[in-house]
Order: sequence, then C-alpha cells, then structure tokens
Amino acid sequence: MAENITCCDKRYYEIDASELPLRCPLPSMSQWNAHPRVFLPIEETGEYRCPYCGTLYILKGGPVKAGAHY
Repeated sequence: MAENITCCDKRYYEIDASELPLRCPLPSMSQWNAHPRVFLPIEETGEYRCPYCGTLYILKGGPVKAGAHY
C-alpha cells in the first residue's frame, strides 16, 4: 500500500530536477484536502515557498542552468 502523504505536512521538501515543473501540492499528496494547484518557478533560484501553504521546496543540486533541459 502506498503511503498517503497529505498536503503540506512537512515544512520543506527536497525535489529532484526530474520532478519539474514543480507544483504544489505534489502529485504524491492527497488532493482532497489541499489548496488549489499552483506551479512554482523554482528553476532560477533553487528554492521556492508556496504562496498558499508556506511549504518550502528545495531543488537538489541548486538552480537549473540556462539552457538546461529537464
């Protein structure tokens, strides 16, 4: 049985470039009790805080270089 992760149950999440484009709540989170889906522009800075729930997302490896494809 897959773990049921509820929306925004942690203060921060580390994500991999393979998970871009970043959206909150994440696909693995329970959707029924979440805020509306919002896309977060994490590529340039390497971290971004969701304006709805305040969860901080950190991109493993830091910002994506210009011209890099994910």
